[in-house]
Amino acid sequence: MNEKRYSLGVDFGTNSVRAVIVDVSDGETVGAAVHEYQRGEQGVLTDPSNPHVARQHPAEYHEGLEASVRGAVEAAGADADFSAERVVGIGIDTTGSTPMPVDEEGRPLAFRADFEGNLEALAWLWKDHSAMGEAERITDLAQEYRPEYLGRCGGTYSSEWFFSKIWHCLNVAPEVFDAAYSWVECCDYIPALLTGTIRPETMRRSVCAAGHKAMYAEEWGGLPDSDFLGMLDPRIAVLRERLYERAYSSNVPAGKLTEEWAGKLGLRAGIPVAVGAFDAHYGAVGAGVGEGTLVKIIGTSTCDITVASKARGTAEIPGVCGVVDGSVLPGYYGIEAGQSAVGDIFNWWVTEICKGGGDLHEALTEQAAALKPGESGLLALDWNNGNRTVLVDARLTGLLIGQTLHTTRAEIYRALIEATAFGALTILNRIEEYGGPVEQIVNCGGIAEKNPLVMQIYADVTGRRMELSRSDQACALGAAIFGAVVAGEAAGGYDTTEQAQRAMTGTKDTCYQPDPDSQKTYGELYKLYKRLHDSFGVAEHSECLYDVMKRLLGIKQRIVDTG
Repeated sequence: MNEKRYSLGVDFGTNSVRAVIVDVSDGETVGAAVHEYQRGEQGVLTDPSNPHVARQHPAEYHEGLEASVRGAVEAAGADADFSAERVVGIGIDTTGSTPMPVDEEGRPLAFRADFEGNLEALAWLWKDHSAMGEAERITDLAQEYRPEYLGRCGGTYSSEWFFSKIWHCLNVAPEVFDAAYSWVECCDYIPALLTGTIRPETMRRSVCAAGHKAMYAEEWGGLPDSDFLGMLDPRIAVLRERLYERAYSSNVPAGKLTEEWAGKLGLRAGIPVAVGAFDAHYGAVGAGVGEGTLVKIIGTSTCDITVASKARGTAEIPGVCGVVDGSVLPGYYGIEAGQSAVGDIFNWWVTEICKGGGDLHEALTEQAAALKPGESGLLALDWNNGNRTVLVDARLTGLLIGQTLHTTRAEIYRALIEATAFGALTILNRIEEYGGPVEQIVNCGGIAEKNPLVMQIYADVTGRRMELSRSDQACALGAAIFGAVVAGEAAGGYDTTEQAQRAMTGTKDTCYQPDPDSQKTYGELYKLYKRLHDSFGVAEHSECLYDVMKRLLGIKQRIVDTG
Protein backbone atom coordinates (compact mmCIF):
# COMPACT_ATOMS: atom_id res chain seq x y z
CA MET A 1 0.00 0.00 0.00
CA ASN A 2 1.24 3.47 -0.85
CA GLU A 3 -0.95 5.32 1.64
CA LYS A 4 0.55 5.75 5.05
CA ARG A 5 -0.83 3.71 7.93
CA TYR A 6 -0.86 4.65 11.61
CA SER A 7 -1.13 2.97 14.98
CA LEU A 8 -2.43 4.35 18.26
CA GLY A 9 -0.68 3.70 21.58
CA VAL A 10 -2.20 4.77 24.89
CA ASP A 11 -0.02 4.78 28.02
CA PHE A 12 -1.82 4.98 31.40
CA GLY A 13 0.79 6.17 33.89
CA THR A 14 0.68 6.91 37.59
CA ASN A 15 -0.27 10.57 37.16
CA SER A 16 -1.55 10.93 33.59
CA VAL A 17 -2.63 9.28 30.34
CA ARG A 18 -0.59 9.80 27.18
CA ALA A 19 -1.77 8.91 23.68
CA VAL A 20 0.46 8.84 20.60
CA ILE A 21 -0.32 8.20 16.98
CA VAL A 22 2.69 6.89 15.07
CA ASP A 23 3.56 6.13 11.47
CA VAL A 24 3.87 2.34 11.33
CA SER A 25 6.59 2.56 8.69
CA ASP A 26 9.16 4.14 11.04
CA GLY A 27 7.58 4.70 14.47
CA GLU A 28 7.65 8.48 14.16
CA THR A 29 5.02 10.29 16.23
CA VAL A 30 2.57 12.37 14.21
CA GLY A 31 0.25 13.29 17.06
CA ALA A 32 0.38 13.15 20.86
CA ALA A 33 -1.62 14.41 23.81
CA VAL A 34 -1.51 14.10 27.60
CA HIS A 35 -4.36 14.19 30.09
CA GLU A 36 -3.47 14.77 33.73
CA TYR A 37 -5.54 12.92 36.30
CA GLN A 38 -7.83 15.19 38.29
CA ARG A 39 -8.55 13.43 41.59
CA GLY A 40 -6.41 13.25 44.71
CA GLU A 41 -2.77 14.23 44.48
CA GLN A 42 -1.96 13.98 40.76
CA GLY A 43 -4.51 11.19 40.46
CA VAL A 44 -3.43 9.25 43.54
CA LEU A 45 -5.92 8.93 46.40
CA THR A 46 -4.37 8.24 49.80
CA ASP A 47 -5.34 7.56 53.39
CA PRO A 48 -3.87 9.96 56.01
CA SER A 49 -4.00 7.17 58.58
CA ASN A 50 -2.04 4.70 56.43
CA PRO A 51 0.91 5.93 54.32
CA HIS A 52 0.97 2.65 52.37
CA VAL A 53 -2.39 3.26 50.66
CA ALA A 54 -2.39 4.44 47.01
CA ARG A 55 -5.60 4.20 44.97
CA GLN A 56 -7.10 5.63 41.78
CA HIS A 57 -10.65 6.19 40.65
CA PRO A 58 -11.54 4.25 37.47
CA ALA A 59 -13.30 7.37 36.18
CA GLU A 60 -9.81 8.76 35.57
CA TYR A 61 -9.25 6.01 33.01
CA HIS A 62 -12.47 6.76 31.11
CA GLU A 63 -11.88 10.50 31.11
CA GLY A 64 -8.19 10.22 30.32
CA LEU A 65 -8.74 7.75 27.49
CA GLU A 66 -11.19 9.97 25.69
CA ALA A 67 -9.34 13.25 26.26
CA SER A 68 -5.86 11.97 25.35
CA VAL A 69 -6.89 10.07 22.22
CA ARG A 70 -9.07 12.87 20.87
CA GLY A 71 -6.18 15.26 21.52
CA ALA A 72 -3.71 13.01 19.71
CA VAL A 73 -6.06 12.62 16.73
CA GLU A 74 -6.49 16.39 16.57
CA ALA A 75 -2.72 16.94 16.77
CA ALA A 76 -2.09 14.34 14.06
CA GLY A 77 -4.48 16.23 11.81
CA ALA A 78 -1.75 18.82 11.26
CA ASP A 79 0.06 16.20 9.16
CA ALA A 80 -1.29 16.33 5.62
CA ASP A 81 -0.87 12.58 5.19
CA PHE A 82 -2.87 11.67 8.29
CA SER A 83 -6.43 10.49 8.34
CA ALA A 84 -8.18 8.84 11.26
CA GLU A 85 -9.43 6.26 8.76
CA ARG A 86 -5.85 5.08 8.34
CA VAL A 87 -5.34 4.09 11.98
CA VAL A 88 -5.02 0.31 11.73
CA GLY A 89 -4.48 -0.84 15.33
CA ILE A 90 -4.57 0.16 18.98
CA GLY A 91 -2.39 -0.87 21.91
CA ILE A 92 -2.90 -0.11 25.61
CA ASP A 93 -0.46 -0.19 28.53
CA THR A 94 -1.11 0.68 32.17
CA THR A 95 0.54 0.61 35.56
CA GLY A 96 0.41 -2.68 37.44
CA SER A 97 -0.41 -4.53 39.39
CA THR A 98 -3.42 -2.20 39.56
CA PRO A 99 -6.46 -4.42 40.15
CA MET A 100 -10.00 -3.20 40.76
CA PRO A 101 -13.17 -4.91 42.02
CA VAL A 102 -15.98 -5.20 39.44
CA ASP A 103 -19.55 -6.46 39.36
CA GLU A 104 -20.94 -9.25 37.18
CA GLU A 105 -21.22 -6.91 34.20
CA GLY A 106 -17.59 -5.84 34.60
CA ARG A 107 -18.50 -2.41 35.96
CA PRO A 108 -16.08 -1.12 38.61
CA LEU A 109 -17.66 -0.99 42.06
CA ALA A 110 -16.31 2.55 42.40
CA PHE A 111 -19.10 3.70 40.04
CA ARG A 112 -21.81 2.48 42.41
CA ALA A 113 -23.44 5.06 44.65
CA ASP A 114 -23.19 2.82 47.72
CA PHE A 115 -19.38 2.72 47.38
CA GLU A 116 -18.86 6.40 46.66
CA GLY A 117 -15.85 7.66 48.64
CA ASN A 118 -14.82 4.13 49.63
CA LEU A 119 -11.07 3.78 49.04
CA GLU A 120 -11.24 -0.02 49.07
CA ALA A 121 -13.65 0.00 46.08
CA LEU A 122 -11.22 1.93 43.89
CA ALA A 123 -8.38 0.66 41.71
CA TRP A 124 -5.51 -0.47 43.93
CA LEU A 125 -2.59 1.37 42.36
CA TRP A 126 0.68 -0.46 41.71
CA LYS A 127 2.50 1.35 44.52
CA ASP A 128 -0.07 0.52 47.19
CA HIS A 129 1.85 -1.37 49.91
CA SER A 130 -0.98 -1.79 52.40
CA ALA A 131 -1.01 -5.58 51.90
CA MET A 132 2.45 -6.23 53.34
CA GLY A 133 1.19 -8.71 55.92
CA GLU A 134 -0.82 -10.66 53.37
CA ALA A 135 2.12 -10.77 50.96
CA GLU A 136 4.38 -12.18 53.65
CA ARG A 137 1.81 -14.85 54.51
CA ILE A 138 1.39 -15.79 50.83
CA THR A 139 5.17 -16.15 50.59
CA ASP A 140 5.28 -18.37 53.67
CA LEU A 141 2.47 -20.63 52.44
CA ALA A 142 3.90 -20.92 48.96
CA GLN A 143 7.36 -21.74 50.27
CA GLU A 144 5.85 -24.62 52.24
CA TYR A 145 3.20 -25.93 49.87
CA ARG A 146 3.75 -24.53 46.33
CA PRO A 147 7.40 -23.47 45.91
CA GLU A 148 7.01 -23.58 42.13
CA TYR A 149 4.71 -20.56 42.33
CA LEU A 150 7.46 -18.47 43.89
CA GLY A 151 10.13 -19.77 41.54
CA ARG A 152 8.67 -17.78 38.68
CA CYS A 153 8.30 -14.53 40.65
CA GLY A 154 11.70 -14.29 42.28
CA GLY A 155 11.08 -16.27 45.46
CA THR A 156 8.98 -13.68 47.31
CA TYR A 157 5.42 -12.52 46.74
CA SER A 158 5.00 -8.74 46.90
CA SER A 159 2.51 -6.43 48.56
CA GLU A 160 2.27 -4.64 45.20
CA TRP A 161 0.70 -7.68 43.55
CA PHE A 162 -2.72 -9.07 42.68
CA PHE A 163 -3.60 -11.67 45.33
CA SER A 164 -2.07 -9.83 48.30
CA LYS A 165 -4.23 -6.79 47.49
CA ILE A 166 -7.39 -8.86 47.04
CA TRP A 167 -6.77 -10.69 50.32
CA HIS A 168 -6.12 -7.41 52.13
CA CYS A 169 -9.40 -6.05 50.78
CA LEU A 170 -11.18 -9.10 52.18
CA ASN A 171 -9.54 -8.52 55.56
CA VAL A 172 -10.19 -4.79 55.88
CA ALA A 173 -13.33 -4.28 53.77
CA PRO A 174 -15.28 -7.54 53.49
CA GLU A 175 -18.31 -5.64 52.20
CA VAL A 176 -16.31 -4.63 49.11
CA PHE A 177 -14.92 -8.12 48.63
CA ASP A 178 -18.40 -9.66 48.93
CA ALA A 179 -19.86 -7.17 46.44
CA ALA A 180 -17.14 -7.88 43.86
CA TYR A 181 -18.06 -10.52 41.31
CA SER A 182 -14.44 -10.49 40.06
CA TRP A 183 -11.24 -8.45 40.03
CA VAL A 184 -9.58 -7.11 36.89
CA GLU A 185 -6.23 -5.49 36.19
CA CYS A 186 -6.33 -2.01 34.71
CA CYS A 187 -4.38 -3.27 31.67
CA ASP A 188 -7.19 -5.79 31.03
CA TYR A 189 -10.03 -3.40 31.73
CA ILE A 190 -9.15 -0.68 29.18
CA PRO A 191 -8.91 -2.96 26.09
CA ALA A 192 -12.11 -4.70 27.23
CA LEU A 193 -13.82 -1.32 27.60
CA LEU A 194 -12.84 -0.34 24.06
CA THR A 195 -13.98 -3.66 22.59
CA GLY A 196 -17.20 -4.17 24.53
CA THR A 197 -15.91 -7.27 26.32
CA ILE A 198 -15.82 -6.05 29.93
CA ARG A 199 -17.81 -8.96 31.35
CA PRO A 200 -15.21 -10.95 33.34
CA GLU A 201 -15.99 -14.14 31.38
CA THR A 202 -15.40 -12.49 27.99
CA MET A 203 -12.42 -10.28 28.84
CA ARG A 204 -9.06 -11.45 27.47
CA ARG A 205 -6.49 -11.19 30.27
CA SER A 206 -2.85 -10.21 29.90
CA VAL A 207 -0.19 -12.86 30.51
CA CYS A 208 2.09 -9.97 31.50
CA ALA A 209 -0.16 -9.13 34.46
CA ALA A 210 -1.11 -12.73 35.19
CA GLY A 211 2.40 -14.15 35.11
CA HIS A 212 4.31 -11.38 36.86
CA LYS A 213 1.75 -10.50 39.54
CA ALA A 214 -0.75 -13.37 39.94
CA MET A 215 1.47 -16.49 39.91
CA TYR A 216 0.00 -17.65 36.59
CA ALA A 217 1.74 -20.26 34.43
CA GLU A 218 0.38 -22.76 31.96
CA GLU A 219 2.58 -25.46 33.53
CA TRP A 220 0.30 -25.64 36.58
CA GLY A 221 -2.97 -24.86 34.86
CA GLY A 222 -2.97 -21.07 34.98
CA LEU A 223 -3.69 -19.32 38.27
CA PRO A 224 -2.82 -20.88 41.64
CA ASP A 225 -5.07 -23.83 42.38
CA SER A 226 -8.16 -23.55 44.58
CA ASP A 227 -6.65 -25.63 47.38
CA PHE A 228 -3.76 -23.20 47.73
CA LEU A 229 -5.97 -20.10 47.52
CA GLY A 230 -8.21 -21.69 50.12
CA MET A 231 -5.26 -21.64 52.50
CA LEU A 232 -5.45 -17.84 52.29
CA ASP A 233 -9.21 -17.83 52.77
CA PRO A 234 -11.92 -20.16 51.45
CA ARG A 235 -13.67 -17.16 49.88
CA ILE A 236 -10.62 -16.50 47.68
CA ALA A 237 -10.76 -20.11 46.49
CA VAL A 238 -14.37 -19.51 45.45
CA LEU A 239 -13.36 -16.26 43.73
CA ARG A 240 -10.89 -18.15 41.52
CA GLU A 241 -13.77 -19.54 39.48
CA ARG A 242 -14.75 -15.98 38.57
CA LEU A 243 -11.29 -14.78 37.56
CA TYR A 244 -9.88 -16.39 34.39
CA GLU A 245 -8.49 -19.62 33.03
CA ARG A 246 -6.21 -18.34 30.28
CA ALA A 247 -4.01 -15.32 29.64
CA TYR A 248 -2.58 -13.98 26.38
CA SER A 249 0.44 -12.16 24.95
CA SER A 250 -0.11 -8.76 23.36
CA ASN A 251 0.21 -10.02 19.79
CA VAL A 252 -3.32 -11.36 20.31
CA PRO A 253 -6.30 -9.03 19.76
CA ALA A 254 -8.59 -8.34 22.72
CA GLY A 255 -11.33 -7.50 20.21
CA LYS A 256 -12.35 -4.66 17.90
CA LEU A 257 -13.18 -1.05 18.66
CA THR A 258 -16.89 -0.59 19.27
CA GLU A 259 -19.09 1.96 17.55
CA GLU A 260 -19.61 3.72 20.88
CA TRP A 261 -15.93 4.20 21.63
CA ALA A 262 -15.07 4.93 18.01
CA GLY A 263 -17.44 7.90 18.24
CA LYS A 264 -15.92 9.06 21.52
CA LEU A 265 -12.35 8.86 20.23
CA GLY A 266 -12.83 10.14 16.69
CA LEU A 267 -11.73 6.86 15.09
CA ARG A 268 -13.44 4.28 12.88
CA ALA A 269 -15.14 1.27 14.41
CA GLY A 270 -13.67 -2.20 13.96
CA ILE A 271 -10.00 -1.33 14.56
CA PRO A 272 -8.29 -4.28 16.33
CA VAL A 273 -7.19 -3.62 19.92
CA ALA A 274 -4.30 -5.63 21.36
CA VAL A 275 -4.44 -7.46 24.67
CA GLY A 276 -2.96 -5.03 27.19
CA ALA A 277 0.18 -5.19 29.31
CA PHE A 278 2.14 -3.14 31.83
CA ASP A 279 3.79 0.15 30.93
CA ALA A 280 7.35 -0.98 31.65
CA HIS A 281 7.05 -4.04 29.45
CA TYR A 282 5.71 -2.00 26.55
CA GLY A 283 8.38 0.60 27.22
CA ALA A 284 10.97 -2.11 26.74
CA VAL A 285 9.39 -3.13 23.44
CA GLY A 286 9.31 0.51 22.31
CA ALA A 287 13.01 0.86 23.22
CA GLY A 288 14.01 -2.21 21.20
CA VAL A 289 14.31 -4.93 23.84
CA GLY A 290 15.61 -8.27 22.61
CA GLU A 291 17.81 -11.08 23.79
CA GLY A 292 20.99 -9.46 25.14
CA THR A 293 19.37 -6.01 25.42
CA LEU A 294 18.14 -4.77 28.80
CA VAL A 295 15.86 -1.74 28.89
CA LYS A 296 15.71 0.54 31.93
CA ILE A 297 12.53 2.57 32.21
CA ILE A 298 13.51 5.31 34.65
CA GLY A 299 10.88 7.52 36.23
CA THR A 300 9.32 7.80 39.68
CA SER A 301 10.36 4.17 40.03
CA THR A 302 12.47 2.03 37.70
CA CYS A 303 11.69 -1.15 35.83
CA ASP A 304 14.41 -3.26 34.22
CA ILE A 305 13.15 -5.49 31.42
CA THR A 306 14.92 -8.02 29.24
CA VAL A 307 14.08 -11.29 27.49
CA ALA A 308 15.70 -14.69 27.19
CA SER A 309 15.06 -17.52 24.78
CA LYS A 310 13.46 -20.60 26.26
CA ALA A 311 16.46 -22.62 25.06
CA ARG A 312 18.59 -20.88 27.69
CA GLY A 313 16.36 -22.22 30.43
CA THR A 314 16.29 -18.91 32.36
CA ALA A 315 13.00 -19.78 34.03
CA GLU A 316 13.87 -18.78 37.61
CA ILE A 317 15.91 -15.86 38.94
CA PRO A 318 15.69 -15.25 42.71
CA GLY A 319 14.55 -11.77 43.68
CA VAL A 320 13.22 -10.58 40.33
CA CYS A 321 9.58 -9.66 39.72
CA GLY A 322 9.01 -12.58 37.42
CA VAL A 323 10.19 -14.70 34.53
CA VAL A 324 7.11 -15.15 32.35
CA ASP A 325 6.57 -16.80 29.00
CA GLY A 326 5.45 -14.19 26.45
CA SER A 327 5.05 -11.27 28.83
CA VAL A 328 7.30 -8.95 26.80
CA LEU A 329 7.95 -10.55 23.40
CA PRO A 330 5.95 -13.57 22.24
CA GLY A 331 8.08 -16.71 22.28
CA TYR A 332 10.57 -15.46 24.90
CA TYR A 333 10.73 -15.41 28.65
CA GLY A 334 10.12 -11.86 29.83
CA ILE A 335 12.32 -10.92 32.80
CA GLU A 336 11.20 -8.03 35.02
CA ALA A 337 13.08 -6.39 37.87
CA GLY A 338 13.08 -2.89 39.27
CA GLN A 339 13.39 -0.35 42.06
CA SER A 340 10.36 0.91 43.98
CA ALA A 341 11.60 4.49 44.06
CA VAL A 342 14.11 6.42 41.96
CA GLY A 343 12.74 9.76 40.79
CA ASP A 344 10.50 9.70 43.84
CA ILE A 345 13.62 9.69 46.05
CA PHE A 346 15.12 12.70 44.27
CA ASN A 347 11.79 14.50 44.43
CA TRP A 348 11.37 13.67 48.14
CA TRP A 349 14.74 15.26 48.91
CA VAL A 350 14.07 18.40 46.88
CA THR A 351 10.42 19.03 47.75
CA GLU A 352 9.84 17.50 51.18
CA ILE A 353 13.20 18.09 52.83
CA CYS A 354 14.65 21.07 50.95
CA LYS A 355 11.21 22.60 50.30
CA GLY A 356 12.09 23.48 46.73
CA GLY A 357 10.76 22.94 43.23
CA GLY A 358 11.99 22.47 39.68
CA ASP A 359 14.54 25.26 39.94
CA LEU A 360 16.13 23.61 42.96
CA HIS A 361 16.29 20.29 41.12
CA GLU A 362 18.30 22.04 38.43
CA ALA A 363 20.54 23.86 40.90
CA LEU A 364 21.30 20.76 42.95
CA THR A 365 21.97 18.76 39.79
CA GLU A 366 24.48 21.36 38.63
CA GLN A 367 26.19 21.45 42.04
CA ALA A 368 26.20 17.65 42.34
CA ALA A 369 27.75 17.34 38.87
CA ALA A 370 30.74 19.39 40.09
CA LEU A 371 31.49 16.77 42.76
CA LYS A 372 33.71 13.77 42.16
CA PRO A 373 32.76 10.21 43.08
CA GLY A 374 33.55 9.67 46.76
CA GLU A 375 34.14 13.36 47.46
CA SER A 376 31.10 13.73 49.72
CA GLY A 377 31.99 10.83 52.03
CA LEU A 378 28.34 9.77 51.88
CA LEU A 379 26.68 6.45 51.14
CA ALA A 380 22.94 5.76 50.92
CA LEU A 381 20.56 2.84 50.50
CA ASP A 382 17.83 3.39 47.91
CA TRP A 383 14.96 1.86 49.90
CA ASN A 384 12.79 4.88 50.66
CA ASN A 385 9.80 2.97 49.24
CA GLY A 386 11.02 -0.52 50.12
CA ASN A 387 13.07 -2.85 47.96
CA ARG A 388 11.47 -4.46 44.91
CA THR A 389 14.54 -6.30 43.59
CA VAL A 390 16.47 -8.33 44.71
CA LEU A 391 15.29 -8.40 48.35
CA VAL A 392 11.55 -7.96 47.64
CA ASP A 393 10.83 -6.39 51.02
CA ALA A 394 8.45 -3.46 51.43
CA ARG A 395 9.42 -3.08 55.08
CA LEU A 396 12.91 -1.83 54.26
CA THR A 397 13.58 1.90 54.47
CA GLY A 398 16.17 4.39 53.29
CA LEU A 399 19.53 4.99 54.93
CA LEU A 400 22.19 7.70 54.68
CA ILE A 401 25.54 7.49 56.42
CA GLY A 402 28.66 9.64 56.41
CA GLN A 403 27.06 13.05 56.93
CA THR A 404 28.90 15.66 58.97
CA LEU A 405 28.22 19.26 59.98
CA HIS A 406 29.71 20.28 56.63
CA THR A 407 27.52 18.05 54.45
CA THR A 408 25.60 20.01 51.79
CA ARG A 409 22.25 19.48 50.11
CA ALA A 410 23.97 18.83 46.78
CA GLU A 411 26.21 16.17 48.30
CA ILE A 412 23.19 14.32 49.65
CA TYR A 413 21.41 14.74 46.32
CA ARG A 414 24.33 13.09 44.54
CA ALA A 415 24.55 10.33 47.15
CA LEU A 416 20.88 9.53 46.55
CA ILE A 417 21.50 9.31 42.78
CA GLU A 418 24.49 7.05 43.43
CA ALA A 419 22.37 4.85 45.71
CA THR A 420 19.87 4.21 42.92
CA ALA A 421 22.78 3.41 40.60
CA PHE A 422 24.16 0.90 43.10
CA GLY A 423 20.70 -0.65 43.29
CA ALA A 424 20.63 -0.85 39.50
CA LEU A 425 24.00 -2.63 39.49
CA THR A 426 22.73 -5.13 42.07
CA ILE A 427 19.85 -6.02 39.75
CA LEU A 428 22.13 -6.29 36.72
CA ASN A 429 24.49 -8.61 38.60
CA ARG A 430 21.60 -10.86 39.68
CA ILE A 431 20.21 -11.22 36.14
CA GLU A 432 23.62 -12.09 34.73
CA GLU A 433 24.38 -14.44 37.63
CA TYR A 434 21.44 -16.59 36.55
CA GLY A 435 22.22 -16.65 32.86
CA GLY A 436 20.35 -13.64 31.53
CA PRO A 437 22.69 -12.13 28.93
CA VAL A 438 23.08 -8.32 29.05
CA GLU A 439 25.19 -6.97 26.19
CA GLN A 440 23.40 -3.64 25.71
CA ILE A 441 21.54 -1.28 28.06
CA VAL A 442 18.97 1.12 26.60
CA ASN A 443 17.35 3.73 28.85
CA CYS A 444 14.07 5.54 28.47
CA GLY A 445 11.74 7.67 30.57
CA GLY A 446 11.82 11.26 31.74
CA ILE A 447 14.94 11.04 33.90
CA ALA A 448 16.95 9.28 31.20
CA GLU A 449 15.94 11.98 28.73
CA LYS A 450 16.44 15.01 30.94
CA ASN A 451 19.23 14.29 33.43
CA PRO A 452 22.69 13.59 31.95
CA LEU A 453 24.20 13.46 35.46
CA VAL A 454 22.07 10.45 36.39
CA MET A 455 22.98 8.68 33.15
CA GLN A 456 26.70 9.33 33.58
CA ILE A 457 26.65 8.08 37.17
CA TYR A 458 24.80 4.94 36.03
CA ALA A 459 27.45 4.36 33.36
CA ASP A 460 30.28 4.88 35.84
CA VAL A 461 28.74 2.66 38.54
CA THR A 462 27.78 -0.22 36.25
CA GLY A 463 30.79 0.05 33.94
CA ARG A 464 28.36 -0.16 31.03
CA ARG A 465 27.58 2.14 28.15
CA MET A 466 24.19 3.80 28.66
CA GLU A 467 22.22 4.31 25.45
CA LEU A 468 18.95 6.22 25.05
CA SER A 469 15.82 5.07 23.28
CA ARG A 470 15.14 6.99 20.09
CA SER A 471 11.57 7.58 21.21
CA ASP A 472 10.95 9.80 24.21
CA GLN A 473 7.58 8.05 24.60
CA ALA A 474 8.81 4.46 24.61
CA CYS A 475 5.87 3.03 26.60
CA ALA A 476 3.26 4.55 24.31
CA LEU A 477 5.33 3.53 21.28
CA GLY A 478 5.46 -0.04 22.57
CA ALA A 479 1.67 0.03 22.80
CA ALA A 480 1.48 1.36 19.25
CA ILE A 481 3.82 -1.41 18.08
CA PHE A 482 1.41 -4.05 19.36
CA GLY A 483 -1.41 -2.13 17.72
CA ALA A 484 0.46 -2.51 14.43
CA VAL A 485 1.03 -6.22 15.11
CA VAL A 486 -2.62 -7.08 15.79
CA ALA A 487 -3.51 -5.17 12.62
CA GLY A 488 -1.31 -7.54 10.60
CA GLU A 489 0.66 -6.96 7.42
CA ALA A 490 -2.42 -7.21 5.21
CA ALA A 491 -3.88 -4.11 6.89
CA GLY A 492 -0.64 -2.15 6.74
CA GLY A 493 0.88 -3.33 10.03
CA TYR A 494 3.18 -6.26 10.79
CA ASP A 495 2.82 -9.98 11.31
CA THR A 496 5.44 -10.24 14.09
CA THR A 497 6.65 -8.06 16.93
CA GLU A 498 10.26 -8.38 15.74
CA GLN A 499 9.33 -6.97 12.31
CA ALA A 500 7.56 -4.04 13.92
CA GLN A 501 10.47 -3.34 16.27
CA ARG A 502 13.02 -3.32 13.45
CA ALA A 503 11.01 -0.69 11.61
CA MET A 504 9.72 1.40 14.49
CA THR A 505 12.45 1.53 17.17
CA GLY A 506 16.07 2.65 17.53
CA THR A 507 18.54 4.50 19.76
CA LYS A 508 19.77 8.09 19.79
CA ASP A 509 23.28 9.22 18.92
CA THR A 510 23.72 10.45 22.50
CA CYS A 511 25.14 7.84 24.86
CA TYR A 512 27.15 7.78 28.10
CA GLN A 513 30.45 5.90 28.38
CA PRO A 514 31.89 4.91 31.77
CA ASP A 515 34.85 6.96 32.98
CA PRO A 516 37.63 4.58 34.17
CA ASP A 517 38.68 6.68 37.17
CA SER A 518 35.11 7.17 38.35
CA GLN A 519 34.37 3.50 37.78
CA LYS A 520 37.30 2.54 40.00
CA THR A 521 36.11 4.73 42.88
CA TYR A 522 32.56 3.50 42.51
CA GLY A 523 33.87 -0.05 42.66
CA GLU A 524 35.16 0.70 46.16
CA LEU A 525 31.91 2.39 47.17
CA TYR A 526 29.78 -0.44 45.80
CA LYS A 527 31.55 -2.94 48.03
CA LEU A 528 30.53 -0.81 51.01
CA TYR A 529 27.00 -0.40 49.63
CA LYS A 530 26.70 -4.17 49.25
CA ARG A 531 27.76 -4.69 52.86
CA LEU A 532 25.04 -2.31 54.04
CA HIS A 533 22.59 -3.89 51.60
CA ASP A 534 23.18 -7.39 52.96
CA SER A 535 23.46 -6.37 56.61
CA PHE A 536 20.12 -4.55 56.65
CA GLY A 537 18.33 -6.56 53.98
CA VAL A 538 19.33 -10.23 54.34
CA ALA A 539 18.09 -12.01 57.47
CA GLU A 540 20.90 -14.54 57.74
CA HIS A 541 23.67 -12.03 56.99
CA SER A 542 25.74 -10.73 59.88
CA GLU A 543 28.98 -8.78 59.84
CA CYS A 544 30.74 -5.98 61.68
CA LEU A 545 30.22 -2.57 60.03
CA TYR A 546 32.70 -0.79 62.30
CA ASP A 547 34.99 0.23 59.43
CA VAL A 548 32.39 1.49 56.91
CA MET A 549 32.30 5.13 58.02
CA LYS A 550 36.06 5.21 58.30
CA ARG A 551 36.49 3.81 54.81
CA LEU A 552 34.13 6.45 53.45
CA LEU A 553 36.22 9.16 55.14
CA GLY A 554 39.36 7.60 53.71
CA ILE A 555 37.99 7.63 50.18
CA LYS A 556 36.84 11.23 50.66
CA GLN A 557 40.24 12.37 51.88
CA ARG A 558 42.01 10.66 48.97
CA ILE A 559 39.74 12.34 46.42
CA VAL A 560 40.24 15.77 48.06
CA ASP A 561 44.02 15.33 48.26
CA THR A 562 44.37 14.28 44.61
CA GLY A 563 42.18 17.13 43.42
